[in-house]
Formats: sequence, C-alpha cells, structure tokens
Amino acid sequence: MADTKALFARRQRRTRHALRQAAGGRPRLSVFRSGKHIYAQVIDDRKGATLAAASSLDEGLKGKIKTGADKAAAAEVGKLIAERAIAAGVKEVVFDRGGYMFHGRVAALANAAREGGLSF
Repeated sequence: MADTKALFARRQRRTRHALRQAAGGRPRLSVFRSGKHIYAQVIDDRKGATLAAASSLDEGLKGKIKTGADKAAAAEVGKLIAERAIAAGVKEVVFDRGGYMFHGRVAALANAAREGGLSF
C-alpha cells in the first residue's frame, strides 16, 4: 500500500492535470496549508512566475488573526490574495487546491477570495 505522501502527490498531480486542461491561459491560485499557517499564490504557469502571494505570516495580518491555523486566518489570507491579485491585474484564476479537500481552511480561503473580487 502506498504511503500518505505518495497518495497526496497523486491527488496533487491529478488536480493540476485537470486544471491545465481547464485553465485556458488563466493563472492559478495555489493553496498550501501547513499545521500552523496557510499560504496562497497566484502563479502564471506560462511565464513560470508568481504574480501575487499572501500568507498568514504577513505583517499586516499578524494583528488581525490569533493563529494561522484556523478558518478565520484562511479567510483573511483569501481577502489579501484577492486584493494583491487584482492590483497585479489578475481577475480570473483557476483554483488549485493541491491535494487537499475543498473543505475547512481551503474552502474558507477560496470563498474569501471570491468575495474579494477574484473569479473562479
């Protein structure tokens, strides 16, 4: 039986393959969540460049959030990444949840990014 990391990598590859098929030239909003923090990036895969990034470690969020490992922090990061992406000229993205389920912190970040003006 495959170990947990291999199964996660398989889910991640499957998700990213489907995104490449559906992207249509749009950048992707990639999410990484650790046990203590959550991170988001808007990535242009054609150029291989990060257009905008935000995390629960950003200085502007440290006063607003109690911990980086809850849904409130994820929502704040979602609002911040939407603000920074729009400032970089990106309004439409594809959401890359990686190997994570669309649930909890990942869903909170996505919903806050949508409310912040990103379309996906």
